[in-house]
Amino acid sequence: MSNKKSNYRKDAKSISVEVKEADELLAFLLKVMSNRSRNSVKSILARGQVTVDDHIEKQFNYNLKPGQRVTILKNKAAVKQDVLIGMKILYEDEHIIVINKEAGLLSIATESEKQQTALHQLMKYVKREDPDNRIFVVHRLDKDTSGVMMFAKSEQVKRKLQDNWNQTVKERIYVALVEGKVSKREGYITSWLRETKTHLMYSSQTPNDGLFAKTRYRVIQGNNEFSLLEVSLETGRKNQIRVHMQDLGHPVVGDKKYGSKKRNAIGRLGLHARTLTFLHPVTNKQLSFKADIPASFLNKSK
Repeated sequence: MSNKKSNYRKDAKSISVEVKEADELLAFLLKVMSNRSRNSVKSILARGQVTVDDHIEKQFNYNLKPGQRVTILKNKAAVKQDVLIGMKILYEDEHIIVINKEAGLLSIATESEKQQTALHQLMKYVKREDPDNRIFVVHRLDKDTSGVMMFAKSEQVKRKLQDNWNQTVKERIYVALVEGKVSKREGYITSWLRETKTHLMYSSQTPNDGLFAKTRYRVIQGNNEFSLLEVSLETGRKNQIRVHMQDLGHPVVGDKKYGSKKRNAIGRLGLHARTLTFLHPVTNKQLSFKADIPASFLNKSK
């Protein structure tokens, strides 16, 4: 790493450094945090306190490229929960919280990870005000999908949102970075989706052979290697966009589960929940929230 201090930003909660030359992430961090032990730096990585460009990265051997920006959340900030790791609150009132989740952060707990999740962090966040406060999951984003996500603050609001989801949600728009050049500028994909015993979704063109799914798309920009699509969900099935992009012949970048065979050019899944527009479950007022398209998506599809 260059010894120059330019492009090095520091504040009370984080350190941000631009990568000058190719390096592995752990080796890069050891140079940036030369006052810390190797085990200490590895712990910071494992806790999800390091982001590369627009995604959380925990792999010590992740290959950094010149021009990428590495941000390290300081231990004290993480311990005190002065900031939320891997997400930002876009909106909050007494009934709901809307966040922008980074790729790499789990929505809810799994067998292997209980605490480093959006739900766990938000639960701790609301309990600081009142120990009786709680957070409830309304819908989910895959760990490697970033973007807008909503949580409820009561069981009643959660139930109302889930029971009336199709009527309440007016717009769900994603952006997908897919492999190859999509020649048709806009269109839609329909199929019936089924799930295997190994939890893999697949398409069927046989009517009623599964759950009906419809996905609309339009090309935002692209080149011969990658296309950036705006994707609108007319139905909300499990892994719907990922399966339908595979059906289109242009799998989502980094999605080995659903057809990607190329090297992952952005170090994450190329899927981002950009817009969520819905009727507030209590006031009935229409609200709309957007999360900026990740820079890596835009850069690769220029």
